[in-house]
Amino acid sequence: MNNEQLLDLVKQMTLEEKTAQLLQLTANFYEGTNVEGQITGPMEEMGITEQSVDASGSILGLSGAQAIIDVQQAYMKKSRLGIPLLFMADVVHGFKTIFPIPLAIGCSWDTELAEKSAEIAARESAVSGLHVTFAPMVDLVRDPRWGRVMETTGEDPYLNSLFAAAFVRGYQGDSLKDEPDRLAACVKHFAAYGAAEGGRDYNTVDMSERNLREYYLPAYKAALDAGVEMVMTSFNTVDGIPASGNEKLMRGILRDEWGFDGVLISDWASIREMIAHGAAEDDREAAYRAIRAGVDMEMMTPCYVHHLPELIESGEVDEKLIDEAVLRILQLKEKLGLFDNPLRAADPEREREIVFSKEHRQVSYELATKSAVLLKNDGNVLPLQPDANVALIGPFAQSPDILGWWSCEGVKEDAVKLGTALQERLTGGKVQFAQGSNVHTITAEQIAEALEVASKADLIVLALGEDSEMSGEGGSRTDIRLPAAQLELIKQLKAAGKPIASVIFNGRPLDLHGVIDESDAVLEAWFPGSEGGAAIADVLTGVVNPSARLTMSFPQSVGQIPVYYNHFNTGRPLNPEKTEERYVSKYIDSPNEPLLPFGYGLSYTSFSYGDLEVSSNEMTAEESLSIQVRVTNTGERAGVETVQLYVRDVTGEVVRPMRELKGYVKLALAPGESGTATFTLNEEQLRYHHSDLSYRSDRGEFHILVGANSRDTQKKSFRLV
Repeated sequence: MNNEQLLDLVKQMTLEEKTAQLLQLTANFYEGTNVEGQITGPMEEMGITEQSVDASGSILGLSGAQAIIDVQQAYMKKSRLGIPLLFMADVVHGFKTIFPIPLAIGCSWDTELAEKSAEIAARESAVSGLHVTFAPMVDLVRDPRWGRVMETTGEDPYLNSLFAAAFVRGYQGDSLKDEPDRLAACVKHFAAYGAAEGGRDYNTVDMSERNLREYYLPAYKAALDAGVEMVMTSFNTVDGIPASGNEKLMRGILRDEWGFDGVLISDWASIREMIAHGAAEDDREAAYRAIRAGVDMEMMTPCYVHHLPELIESGEVDEKLIDEAVLRILQLKEKLGLFDNPLRAADPEREREIVFSKEHRQVSYELATKSAVLLKNDGNVLPLQPDANVALIGPFAQSPDILGWWSCEGVKEDAVKLGTALQERLTGGKVQFAQGSNVHTITAEQIAEALEVASKADLIVLALGEDSEMSGEGGSRTDIRLPAAQLELIKQLKAAGKPIASVIFNGRPLDLHGVIDESDAVLEAWFPGSEGGAAIADVLTGVVNPSARLTMSFPQSVGQIPVYYNHFNTGRPLNPEKTEERYVSKYIDSPNEPLLPFGYGLSYTSFSYGDLEVSSNEMTAEESLSIQVRVTNTGERAGVETVQLYVRDVTGEVVRPMRELKGYVKLALAPGESGTATFTLNEEQLRYHHSDLSYRSDRGEFHILVGANSRDTQKKSFRLV
């Protein structure tokens, strides 16, 4: 259908049919889902009619090719105008083949592989009947107490923007209509959900518009520039107004300023939640505020279907707003080719061939190897030698709980376990197992068994971490250390006097005290996905040389939070050489700096940096700077070094961060080999939002900082003239 035909279709719809198109419900409302107690229970609870269900526009959370075919066919038989359903789900880091959590994917600094993971997730989802994924989540995060940091790619707006665009390209491809094995992507959560106060899920967000535009909005804009088809509102307030009713944010910035003309959907029940926020008196006012703000689709509350008709009849809402929303939804259905083929790519036979295929699992494996960050390796305890006699101890030694939150159709039992994979690889050595502790509890018998196994080994590999319920949505924590049982296990095993290599499975940066100080080596595995055990075993044994770099700082303690690399200097900065000074910006019981900085990660080889070279000590608006540094692999293994470029604007109209990431180059070097990392820096990259929100650069002095992470850099200066 062309746009004129879609407009004509809108004209043929009754007001009730139009408002029903704006309603999204879960699968148990619909015929054909075979869900026990379907329709009557949920309908009575939400107070909606069967007619509204029959005319509704989309389904949330159903998957499986045959199930979706059955529901779509039953729905189309009742559809007066032949308008098909949209099927949507949270395909966040894989459908059945589960990839590492997005925070781990960010640590790969590999946008091409991230794009590939989204393409595979789309392929598996589409053949299973889905049309839209609620991903990518691109919220900038600075507080690891928030459980949903696992869904983001980190604390840097530049890097988050690169990954946002990569994920959108991977999900959507070039043409949704011509590529039925792709999904429409829905970027979330607009806006600034990652800044929830206290790291507490769904909590208040309050910041200046300048701060919002400078740090939190860029990744959403990058997703829009990549062509994302949908945007989801966030649960939080923005400047005191819930996002789902925030006209300035949704109409002003998203629609008018950025020109977004795709579908805007509320998060689960967030329109009705305006009542609890105190921004709407009842469902009627919530519907009024949301439609005025430009929210097209209401997820799992009936405010629109109950109250939009009467709001239009009373003249409080212009029916044109409803028509615009319906048209956008129909346009998306047309882009997906659903009017021509309501079943699209759903195919039970192809589903069996494609989903969780060997090819897809191989990409999951590769991404997991590139996402594991080596945090410590004193005495070169890692990699394990082929003939090593290893005691593998801990609650994750043979745990399948390594997929993480939002693992969609992933099955824990399908995940490759660390112990199984390690045993297969150490064919010349020996792997002995002990539980050591559970995730949250420990017994004297477990300690005794662990010490017995450790006494017979050359070294100990400890498999520790959070279970998947400890992060993700609703998984906020005030204490981000490992559970006390696991800290006690480390303490007991330290007394055995054997080298300890700890592997951590988790969904957030942790306070690693009690782990990093007691271990000789620490490998951050995150939740690595379906092939996680194989990938981590290959990193531990040196089949793969770790190359990942942190995209979120690890705090010294929870009391430092938020701690992030691109902070301001303050008027009384701490001089590291004069730590005894009192009246400066510091803690009296902790360093200011994080335990592990943004960009940090070790390798099994070593790299040396030559002198930093900059083409000029002046930049103009017309002439860029060329920046180079020679890097040499000084170790005995091939490895990848991620050379990072940071810039500091020394004096601005608005205070500028101590450093900001502007680029990076990954150099793959053989032992003894050298390579040159080359960067181009131009005036546009120096622009920022001033106090009047204008976006421009300031003349004056700038620092160029290049190195292996945000802390360890060389510096050169130039002036923008």
